[in-house]
Amino acid sequence: MPLIALALGIVILFVLVIVFKLNAFLSLIISAIIVGLFQGMDPLAIVTSIETGLGGTLGHLAIIIGLGAIFGKIISEGGGANRIASTLIQMFGQKKVDWAICIASFLMGIILFYEVSYILIIPIVYTVAVEAKVKLMKVGIPFLAAISITHVFLPPHPGPTAISAALRANLGVVLGYGFILAIPATYIFGILFAKLYKNWDIEIPNHLVSKKEFNMNEVPSFATSVLTTLLPVILILIGVIADFSLPENSVLTKILTFIGNADMALLISLLIAVYVFGLHKKRKTMSQLMKTVEAALVSMGGIIFILGGGGAFKQVILDSGMAEYIADFTSGWSISPFVLAWIIALIIRLAVGSATVTVLTTAGIMLPIVEATGVNPELMVLAIGSASIAWAPPSDVSFWMTKEYFNLTVGQTIKSVSFMYTLVAIYGILGVLVLNMFIG
Repeated sequence: MPLIALALGIVILFVLVIVFKLNAFLSLIISAIIVGLFQGMDPLAIVTSIETGLGGTLGHLAIIIGLGAIFGKIISEGGGANRIASTLIQMFGQKKVDWAICIASFLMGIILFYEVSYILIIPIVYTVAVEAKVKLMKVGIPFLAAISITHVFLPPHPGPTAISAALRANLGVVLGYGFILAIPATYIFGILFAKLYKNWDIEIPNHLVSKKEFNMNEVPSFATSVLTTLLPVILILIGVIADFSLPENSVLTKILTFIGNADMALLISLLIAVYVFGLHKKRKTMSQLMKTVEAALVSMGGIIFILGGGGAFKQVILDSGMAEYIADFTSGWSISPFVLAWIIALIIRLAVGSATVTVLTTAGIMLPIVEATGVNPELMVLAIGSASIAWAPPSDVSFWMTKEYFNLTVGQTIKSVSFMYTLVAIYGILGVLVLNMFIG
């Protein structure tokens, strides 16, 4: 049975990492092979799936993570993260820095893809924790909650946007309902939920944070530091606006959408950061800056391979026919359409890991049911979207990003991000059902 094969693969993965202390990348590859074999895949087909999954994941993430790591390192080593952190601490006070991170992450998370917002904000999270002398999880949980909740509930993120298109839901209405659920969720799972981890003494990875002492008179101003840090956000937003408002084939549209592409936005912003935090006023020489670039890339090497391993594990699960099996398995259930969609998405999410595959598969299953029952399609978008965050299984990139960037064990990752994301999913379906009582 496919679900048994999946469960066995996940158990083996955890045993290899926790009991045998095997490197996560190697464990993911071995587990992917075992799942494929138990599913009856041809051995060479498993190898092809692993190569496809690793390449597909890194093709999407490697440039963003590489450029983002360099961008963050340049700003951090140039004192920009310290300037932003110290100003936020002054504005909110040492006891309220979690609010500062939560609000900043929510605002940036609205318009940035999950991985992009993760890479851009994490250096500031580290520096705020160091400067405010607070434990990492006090600011880390609000950061994770904010960027994940916006990713699930609010267009123009790919998940809710794709479901809206598939179900022919009104994107503006989805956004409105999404805000109703997202704002309280960010407070509950960001500010309040962090209190559960107040005694966790997590060390920030040494290679990912700058512990230099800065002469703040020589560091760019708060406004300059913030503007440079937000430049990728600004460029991406310009690209989104141009894509929606300008003629499709105009030269201006092509230029603006090009610079608004996440990869290009990061590259352009990185070059500007090199000037602002290095070459301007001869703060650093080009040779010194390139050493920072090399250090950033070296520090990301292990993380990139682990994320690629997660992609390989996911692809084997997909190619084994797991999603189709779940669709057939649940097709005859007779319960509330919202709850049915949520449960289907929940199972697919656990099985395949990919939030994108989860929402697209579930939307395809639910489309005829939505049309036949006449249920609110905008609320259906949120029901499916909320389930797509559940579990944060080891076949999902978010699991390994959190483990590596927050220096957690596998067990701690499950107790924190996997637990939180599953509670967000439960909150989401309950919120949909309550909204439906007033709207439906």
